[in-house]
Amino acid sequence: MTRVKFCGLRHKDDIADAVALGVDALGFVFYEPSSRYVAPEDAATLTRAVPAFLTRVGLFVNENAETIKRIFEIARLNLIQYHGEESPEFCDSVGLPYIKAFRVQQDMDIRGAIDRYPNASGFLLDAYVKGQPGGTGERFDWGLIPRSYAPIILAGGLTPDNAKDAIEQVAPWALDVSGGIESKPGRKDPDKMARFMDACRS
Repeated sequence: MTRVKFCGLRHKDDIADAVALGVDALGFVFYEPSSRYVAPEDAATLTRAVPAFLTRVGLFVNENAETIKRIFEIARLNLIQYHGEESPEFCDSVGLPYIKAFRVQQDMDIRGAIDRYPNASGFLLDAYVKGQPGGTGERFDWGLIPRSYAPIILAGGLTPDNAKDAIEQVAPWALDVSGGIESKPGRKDPDKMARFMDACRS
C-alpha cells in the first residue's frame, strides 16, 4: 500500500480531517518565506491533536542545526525533511531521523543523488522550479525515476485526479501532496483531501 503525507498543514480542523481519512504522515513547514509556514509554537499546539502511530514531519530549508533541534523538540516532531542544499554530512550531524528532498531536473542523476545520503530514511522527489524550494504545484517527468531503487516519496503537481496514475506509473513508497488538496495556500479542502485518499486506496 502506498503511504500518503499531507504537507503544509496550519489548521487544527485540517489535521482532524486528515487523521480521520487515514493519512500516514502530516507535514509542517518551518521555512518562513513559504505561504504554508507555521511558527514552532503554533505547530506544538497542532501536534497535540495528532494520535499515536502518525508521523509528524518538519520541513526545513537550509536551516542551522540548533534551530532544527529546538523546533524538533518544541513541535514534537518524529522526522525531518531537508528540502534545501543540505549536505549528507550536515544531515547526519544533526542526529535526527530524516528524509532528503531533491528537485528533479531533466539531466539529474537521481541514483547518484540518493547514493550520497545512505543514512536517509527516504527520498522525496519534487519538481525543479528556479528560486522555489518546493510547494510549486508543478509536475516533473516521472519517467526519470528509478523504480524499486530506494524508498521514493513522490511530490510535485499531485492532485486527486492523477494520484492513482502516479502510483501505477512510479510505484512509490509514498505520495506527498500539499497544493493539490488546497482551496488556497495553507488551507486544505476537505473534499479534495477525501478524493485524494480515495484515489490512493482504490
